[in-house]
Order: sequence, then C-alpha cells, then structure tokens
Amino acid sequence: MGIIVYFCNIVVIRDKQYSSEMDFKLNNGSCCMGKKGCSKIQNNKLNTYDWLCDVPDAENATDYVEVQFKNTRKGYFLNSAKIPLEKGDVVAVEASPGHDIGTVTLTGKLVLLQMKKNNTRTDGVEPKRIYRKAKPTDLEKYEEAKAKEHETMIRSRQIAIDLGLGMKIGDVEYQGDGNKAIFYYIADERVDFRQLIKVLAEAFKVRIEMKQIGARQEAGRIGGIGPCGRELCCSSWMSSFVSVATGAARYQDISMNPQKLAGQCAKLKCCINYEVDAYVEAQKGLPSREIVLETKDNSYYHCKTDIFKKEITYSTDKSFAANLITISAKRALEIINMNKKGMKPASLEADEKPQPLKRDSHDILGQESLTRFDKNNSKNKKNKNKRPVNNPENHSAHPKQRPNSDKPAHHEKPQPKAKS
Repeated sequence: MGIIVYFCNIVVIRDKQYSSEMDFKLNNGSCCMGKKGCSKIQNNKLNTYDWLCDVPDAENATDYVEVQFKNTRKGYFLNSAKIPLEKGDVVAVEASPGHDIGTVTLTGKLVLLQMKKNNTRTDGVEPKRIYRKAKPTDLEKYEEAKAKEHETMIRSRQIAIDLGLGMKIGDVEYQGDGNKAIFYYIADERVDFRQLIKVLAEAFKVRIEMKQIGARQEAGRIGGIGPCGRELCCSSWMSSFVSVATGAARYQDISMNPQKLAGQCAKLKCCINYEVDAYVEAQKGLPSREIVLETKDNSYYHCKTDIFKKEITYSTDKSFAANLITISAKRALEIINMNKKGMKPASLEADEKPQPLKRDSHDILGQESLTRFDKNNSKNKKNKNKRPVNNPENHSAHPKQRPNSDKPAHHEKPQPKAKS
C-alpha cells in the first residue's frame, strides 16, 4: 500500500517497501475536479479552459456538448438523452453514415459562447445527437480504423501523383466505425478529383470525402513550436485565419527578411497582425517618409523612425546612412512647413535647445536622500557616547570636580582657616 503526499500541484507517490525510491507525477489540474472539469491540461489542440465550471447551474444551462475528433476538428452535438457527461469522456456521436467516436472537451454554458464564436447555427437545422458513451467494442473498431490512417495517406499520395493531379494530401482521418475516410488536401488551383475519388473508393473500400484546407490549417493540424517558444497559435487557440500582408510588417519597421517573416506554414506569420493597429494609430501624427527636408547646407532623407518616441532620424544620403541627425516629429513638421513657404533653416536641430526644467522647491527635510537614515543613526550613536551616566550613587560617592581648578565642588562648603 502506498502513501500519497501532496505538495501544491505535485503528487508524490511513495511505496513503503521501497522507501529509498520515489515516483513523481505532475498533476496539472487547477482544482479538485482534475481533468474532468476546469483543468488546464493541454493534451488536445484548441483546448478551451472552462472558467465557468464552478458557477452554479452553468453545467445545466444547455444540452449541447463540444466534441473533439482528430487534431483540430470539433463538432457540437445535442445530448437529448441527458447522459451525464464530463470533460474527457469518450462518446459515440451521430455521423453520416454510421457513427463517429470523439472526446468531450466542453460542457455547460461555455458551449453556447463557443458556438457563437465559431458561427455554428442551430436554427432550421436538425442538430446531430450523442448516442452513448463509447463501449469497448466501439473503441476496438476505432483503434482498428486509426491504425490504417498513415498507410492510407502514403498510398493516396502515390495515386494522386499517378493521376497527375497538382495537390498534396496532408492527412487522412477515418470515421470511428471505419465506414468513411476524410482526405485533407492542399492545392493552389482548383483540382478535378472525380477520378481520384473512384480510385480511392476501389482501393480502400470506404466512403471517400475530400476536404480542401489551407497551409495555415495544415500547420495547425500538425502542430509545433513557434520561434517565440510557445505552441503555434493555429494549434492552440486560433480557429479563424485572416490574410496577412507585407504592409503590416512595413508599418512596424520589421526587417523584410522572408525567413524571419514566414512561419512553419511557409506563409507570413499570423502574429504580425496582432499589433499593427497600434502602430497605424501611432503613425497618424508623423510626417511622410517620402518628404525630403531642405536646409541651407544639405538635403536630408528619411532613414528610420521611432514610432512611440515620436523621433525621426534623417540622413544626408538616400542610399545609405550618413551624417545621421535625430529630431522630434514636431520639429520635422515645422521644417516641412518652412520648406513649403520657401524658407530653409540653418540646420535640422532647433535653434534654441530645450533647457532642463528648474525646480523651484528644495528638499529641506532631506526626504529624497537615500542615506538620510544613516546620517541620523550616526548622530544618535555619537550623542549616546557623550551622555553622562545618571546614577545617584555614583554622584554621591565620587563627586565630579572641574579639571585644573583649585576650587572645591559646589556642594562642598569651604573650611575656615585656623587663627594663629
């Protein structure tokens, strides 16, 4: 029998017989519900953190359940039979034809928000249902079908090459009962794959479904780690993809190096669009980069811009950096207005340089000094050493007398002289 000791989120299992050996297991669950509830376990792609799991009545807010299949494919199914389901349960759901096997990834009120986010409509469309929790026989068929996927993908690629089709089959997903297979492919142009479907159906004896995906979707299905060190956005949370233009990189003054701008999908990184709106807003008060500033000595061309500091660096040569001068955006606009009026300043920099602000108040108390306490402590120590000892016994036993003085102490009376 073992002893389980909990240290925060780390579970230590120690066997009495082998006290010198200890096995460590990491529990990533954020609460006692573990992986069934509001866990942060990232076993699946596009994992959703259920932050409403402990809200009262949130679990019974809807009968819809989010079910995830291979990689990033998800679906929303109606639990009409009121089967008690939790996150992580394997269920058999309705498919056309037959049934499919998936894992419950979300239940409760948050499912409605996810359906709204993914534009899943239920009006006028009969929703697919959840049949039951997966039985051992269902799981056996499911494992048999999954074992065929890699071999089927390799064979289908060769068939597409033999037929001369300009497409790449990136992944194959079998349905849970093994009656249907989904072929995910990438193609730059439209492909007539009617002949391919006939050949694939004869070769694998299943129903064939072709689904075209983009390069970003393929990267999300495969997964990986980005140059930032985190999991790919398309694999962890991003479900809708927006086109990224090179203009977004120019707005942010990013080096136009294709190797740095491209992600694992060989397209421009999606994260380039994240902050472009802030850069566009910040550049509204800056002059155009095409304008040449004229002075009495030289002509200055734009070299670089610090957008958030509102500073612009100009060069006397258009092709390379030479005699660089950095001025504020306000000064650059002043020179542009002067050039429009036919006037040329003596230099780019302002004639009167801004002087540092003088402080009218003075720190009399020394509150801004870092060593103010040290000075006080040293004075207190000196005063303590100079203080006399207040002991009445010492005063009576050893009265103090003034040095180099023949006069008696103030408390002693002088003795009268004897008469001769």
